[in-house]
Amino acid sequence: MHATLPLLDSTTFPALTRRSVETIQVNLGYRCNQSCLHCHVNAGPQRKEEMTSETIDALLDFIAASPEVKVLDLTGGAPELNPHFRRLVVAGRERGLRVIDRCNLTILKEVGQEGLAGFLATHRVELVASLPCYLEENVDRQRGKGSFEGSIRGLQRLNALGYGRPDSGLVLNLVFNPQGPVLPPPQEPLAAAYREHLGQRFGIVFNQLFTLTNMPIQRFGSMLVSKGQFNSYMRLLRNSHRSENVEHVMCRNLLSVDWQGYLYDCDFNQQLGLPLGQSRRHRLHITEVNALTLQRYPIRVAEHCYGCTAGQGSSCGGALGDEMAPAPSCGA
Repeated sequence: MHATLPLLDSTTFPALTRRSVETIQVNLGYRCNQSCLHCHVNAGPQRKEEMTSETIDALLDFIAASPEVKVLDLTGGAPELNPHFRRLVVAGRERGLRVIDRCNLTILKEVGQEGLAGFLATHRVELVASLPCYLEENVDRQRGKGSFEGSIRGLQRLNALGYGRPDSGLVLNLVFNPQGPVLPPPQEPLAAAYREHLGQRFGIVFNQLFTLTNMPIQRFGSMLVSKGQFNSYMRLLRNSHRSENVEHVMCRNLLSVDWQGYLYDCDFNQQLGLPLGQSRRHRLHITEVNALTLQRYPIRVAEHCYGCTAGQGSSCGGALGDEMAPAPSCGA
């Protein structure tokens, strides 16, 4: 795999400073039942890294000492494959946190996960579910044959439990990633296209669609290098930069924690090995700080940060601003 950090390290991206930590995003491990082409984590079935019970205890101690933290955002790999996932969810909900599970949908049909959907509904976990298109051919090309069918069955199962339905309080948001080195289309028109297609063909409902820009790191970045598209994609991101998006980038109020408990400004920096703080030799561990001590820390930036400010902007909560255009296809 091609390393992209040497291509991203030198940057003209604006300097940023952290605000209060409201969201703690936790990578529970890199094991996944899928190996998606756009994956910035390089997750897959053969990965062995996973957060231990001891590190989860340290994470809960950090949360207890940081009352400004309101959101526990669980990711991976497939976070549900971590054996301590359910304990962490229960502990987060008992502490009054909004708990988010970044679910790939096909995990719901895996052996041993038969009760997962019911567990998530019982504990009112908010789901952010990846569905990179509403067309079967595009999804299977990006995520593997049979992924679309498994995702649809997962969505129907979640809808049956009340997820995505008005007044249920069970939030189901979908995530779109482009097929290649292009910016995502405008979020709201694409959401309307998703609702029309998934509703008419499969009876599926959901709350919001989040459009995410593909980051030029790990598996996707390596693919760009191999195809000779890395430099042109970076030019696209830089030329599409909108300064008004800088104010709203997620790293200002988010703390990323890797499977070992080390701290980063965002999940992308985590995958590039760019730890929070100014020293690359010393990685801050979750046992060393609380959220208050991290306020006004400088945020480590590099060229990939343009991916969060290009066009309508991109964050774990979708677009940062508006970009008007005709309703697009998810194959765009």
